[in-house]
Amino acid sequence: MNFNLSQMPVRTSQPRTNGITMVMDKGLSVEEAKNFMSVAGPHVDIVKLGFGTAFVTPNLRDKLAVYAAHNVPVYFGGTLFEAFVIRNQFDDYIAMCKDFGVTHMEVSDGSITIPHTEKCGYIEKLIKHGTVLSEVGSKDAAHIIPPYKWIELMSAELSAGASYVIAEAREAGNVGIYRGSGEVREGLVQEILTQIPAEKILWEAPQKAQQLYFLELIGCNVNLGNIAPSEMIALEAMRIGLRGDTFSFYLDK
Repeated sequence: MNFNLSQMPVRTSQPRTNGITMVMDKGLSVEEAKNFMSVAGPHVDIVKLGFGTAFVTPNLRDKLAVYAAHNVPVYFGGTLFEAFVIRNQFDDYIAMCKDFGVTHMEVSDGSITIPHTEKCGYIEKLIKHGTVLSEVGSKDAAHIIPPYKWIELMSAELSAGASYVIAEAREAGNVGIYRGSGEVREGLVQEILTQIPAEKILWEAPQKAQQLYFLELIGCNVNLGNIAPSEMIALEAMRIGLRGDTFSFYLDK
């Protein structure tokens, strides 16, 4: 930090296991990634190359090297994992991750149907090759999963070896744990938290109001994902009470 302020919350320090921020890179250039890291590097814990963008991103190895130079792990979006699986190329997916030096992998079933025992089997296989994040929830807004099922799926995927379970929201934040308007399904979230440890859940929260909800509910060290690169510094300020929405959170009463 650039100067001292009293009455500040204690943020976990990097490398973090909770309080992590996952940024979604949907197509930054190599130079943009360098600029982004020069500003936000100390606050970024993981970068996701959104959906299947890694397939069409020019100079992919050079961009991965930028993040690696800042000790920021990168993983490919779950949509790419699903694209390999539906083509019966799971082994090719593993080989591709190894070839690019990617040690974090997302297992999801948001776009295709994978029997849950099979999904857990993919997790068990991938943890032999790196860190697995598994995503729970459908990208189809019409597919409403009841709370008990969210808990059941998350629990099983953590037991299979996932380091974190990701609560699906898409890049827009309008499905899964949110209504179409972006409003948080508060009852669902709070029921999930009765059974699943908060530090094991990565909440996709691309919208400011969604980020604020989880900061107020869980605290400054909540795990948040799908953050736009341009919003990274603003989010970190909001985490620690240096934005109007959270200004009074940590002041002595």
